[in-house]
Amino acid sequence: MKVVVGGLVATYPLGGVAWDYLAYVKGFEALGCEVLYLEDTGQWLYHPRAGTFVPDPSFHVRYLKRTLQQVSEHAAKRWALRGPDGSYYGWTAAQVEHFCRQADLFLNVSGSCWLRDQYRGARCLAYLDSDPGYTQAKLWAVEQGTATEDECFSAGLIRAHTHFFTLAENIGADDCLLPSCGLEWKPTRQPIVLSDWPFTFTPRARRFTTVMSWKIDVRPPQIAGVQYGDKDIEFLKFLDLPQHTPAWLQVAVSGKAPRDELRQHGWHVIDGYTCSRTMGIYRRYLQHSRGEWSVAKNAYVATRSGWFATRSAAYLASGKPVVLQDTGFSRILPTGEGLFAFRTREEAIAALERIESNYRCHCEAARDLAETHFGAEQVLVRLLQDSGLA
Repeated sequence: MKVVVGGLVATYPLGGVAWDYLAYVKGFEALGCEVLYLEDTGQWLYHPRAGTFVPDPSFHVRYLKRTLQQVSEHAAKRWALRGPDGSYYGWTAAQVEHFCRQADLFLNVSGSCWLRDQYRGARCLAYLDSDPGYTQAKLWAVEQGTATEDECFSAGLIRAHTHFFTLAENIGADDCLLPSCGLEWKPTRQPIVLSDWPFTFTPRARRFTTVMSWKIDVRPPQIAGVQYGDKDIEFLKFLDLPQHTPAWLQVAVSGKAPRDELRQHGWHVIDGYTCSRTMGIYRRYLQHSRGEWSVAKNAYVATRSGWFATRSAAYLASGKPVVLQDTGFSRILPTGEGLFAFRTREEAIAALERIESNYRCHCEAARDLAETHFGAEQVLVRLLQDSGLA
């Protein structure tokens, strides 16, 4: 089987981003698939050192080459990046088009790839919504006649696919506020290549950590007259949490966060880029943590989407207990051992206390949960089945 995976590894050259998208590449390869990694956003690329987007992809090409070499010998040879000026790096445009015509599946993760005509030859063109709420807001705006030109373009590309997947695993439930917008959404979740995230028991680790962007500079999603927001809105609800628990809470944050205010309330704050420069650095940061405590984007929480963080799945696989703000995922995943969902400060405090009461047990439960629910093979086999390809 031939599979094209679209992603954002070069566009956002950060370790956590690479793990998210390349798990699909490595996971499909483990199933015996021939995989092409394709990146074509039609936009400039983010340069973390400059802190802005740039038109020259030289840095990003080098980063992508190095990163794919860490995935597999095949991945290092089968990739293409289309630069903002239309130039192709890695495979040529002709090679990409030929592969796409022969492909069984074109998996457009995050809708990241501009679905050009020459990419549309695959048997199945699958859109994977990794940002629920933001995706549906574009489709909703078009239906209501209030969409911007960019939203109309994005919605058109979404609808050009033949199959639709979402990390909003609660979509369609009575309490989920996300509209289907006439599309048949299939729930899916982040695949984790478990061998890449071995159980790492570190009983002397002190920090419950997370890695986050404070606020993404995009138009806030609005659906049915309700405007939703980002992580900053939810985080501030728990601003004083460190003052009510002995747990050491550290946040590796990027963006325009109120760092001084966070520190004044007891948070240990470090720069997000320092622990996410590469895949290896990012993995070490997670695996040397005691566990994770994190909020989710307001859009995920308020809509009861059922979204679960790809980052949190990596913590679980490493044997790190996770305390994550509930988006509705508690209806889908087992909680109470290794994984805890919270809505209030009191629930977050209780979860941290319970982890400390039997730390080893919760570490082992976290790994077991990852093996049972996030293993790449089972996640991707189901995706292929839901695509009509297996």
